[in-house]
Amino acid sequence: MTPKLPAALDGAVHTLPHTTSKVVLYTAGSGAPLLLIHSINAVASAAEVRPLFEHYRGSRSVYALDLPGYGLSERKDQAYTVRVMTDAIVAAAQWVQARHGGVALDAVAVSLSSEFLARAAVEHPSLFRSLTLVSPTGFRGGEELRESPGQTRYKPGLDKFLRGPGWGGFLFKQLTRPAVIRYFLERTWGAKQIDETLWAYNCISARQPKAECAPLAFLSGILFSTDIHSVYGQLTLPVLVVHGTRGDFTNYKNLNIVSSQPNWQVQVLQTGAMPYFEVPQAYVAFQDAFWQAIPG
Repeated sequence: MTPKLPAALDGAVHTLPHTTSKVVLYTAGSGAPLLLIHSINAVASAAEVRPLFEHYRGSRSVYALDLPGYGLSERKDQAYTVRVMTDAIVAAAQWVQARHGGVALDAVAVSLSSEFLARAAVEHPSLFRSLTLVSPTGFRGGEELRESPGQTRYKPGLDKFLRGPGWGGFLFKQLTRPAVIRYFLERTWGAKQIDETLWAYNCISARQPKAECAPLAFLSGILFSTDIHSVYGQLTLPVLVVHGTRGDFTNYKNLNIVSSQPNWQVQVLQTGAMPYFEVPQAYVAFQDAFWQAIPG
C-alpha cells in the first residue's frame, strides 16, 4: 500500500482560494514576505526549497508553493501548461500580498519555474519586489527564444504517445524507481553526495495517485516557452541569477542576453543546481546582500 504523502515542510499548510484545482502553500515565520517555488521534474515539490524555508522562517514570513500536479497540491489528469503554472504563482503571490497589506514580494524560483515566475512578474509587476532565479532554464547557448507569445516546445506526437494506453504510466514508473531518482539527483548535484531527506521524500511522492500527470506534460515539452528571452528581457525589477558549475545544469551561454542589463546580477557557485543545499551560508550571504541593496 502506498504511504500517504506527508508534509514536505514544517509549517502551516494553506489551500489557495479561487483556483480551479487544489493548490497548496506552506507558511511559517513573520516579517517581510518571501515566496519560494520548486522546480519542475518527475518528482518535484516544495521539499526542494527546504533549506531556504527553514532558514528564512527565522526572520521573514516565508511561503513555499506546491505547483499544480505536485506535492500536496491536487494531482489530476488535466492540462498542465505554462498558463496553469504561471497563474498558480500569481494566485499565490496575490494571496500572500493580501496578507501583508499590499507589500510586494521577494520570490525565488528554481530551474524551469524561473520561466513561470518571470512571466508572472511581467504580467503583474506590482506583486513582486525582486526575483531570484536559481539554475534558470532558457539560457542554454545556440538559439534565440523570441517566438510569438505563447509558443512552446510542445510535441503533439510525443504527447499522444505518452497519453496512450499504459505507456505514460509505465514510463513514469521506470523514471521514478528509487535508484533512478537517486541517479537524477546525483546529476542535479553533479556529485554522489545528495540530500538524502529529499531523495526519500521524492520516492514517496512518486507513488502517489496520478503522480504522472504533470510530469508527462513536462516530457511533452509544453511547459518550455520559446518566447522566454522576450519575457526575461521585459523584467525591470531587480533579478538575481544563481547557478552552479557541476552536473547537468551548467550551460548558461545565453545569459549575456540579459546579464548586461543593470537590473540583472549573476552569481556562480562551485556547486550543483541547488546550491543552497550544499553551501547554505555562502548562498544566504549573497542572497541577503542582493535584497539589502534594493532601494526602499
